[in-house]
Amino acid sequence: MSALDKIKKMLKGHEQQVGKGIDKAGDMVDDRTQGKYKGHVDTGQDRLKQQFGADRDQDGPPRA
Repeated sequence: MSALDKIKKMLKGHEQQVGKGIDKAGDMVDDRTQGKYKGHVDTGQDRLKQQFGADRDQDGPPRA
């Protein structure tokens, strides 16, 4: 089992909190870089949310 699989298993059921954490971390990076890499940070946030299931509603498909 890879490290990513272990993390996913540990975070399962806490998708909302994961999404909030990803948003908070991205906002911190944007603040520290004064928005210079905002597009890259946003892309990274989206991909992390997809990877960890934080882009899904509790009982539905991924949000658009």
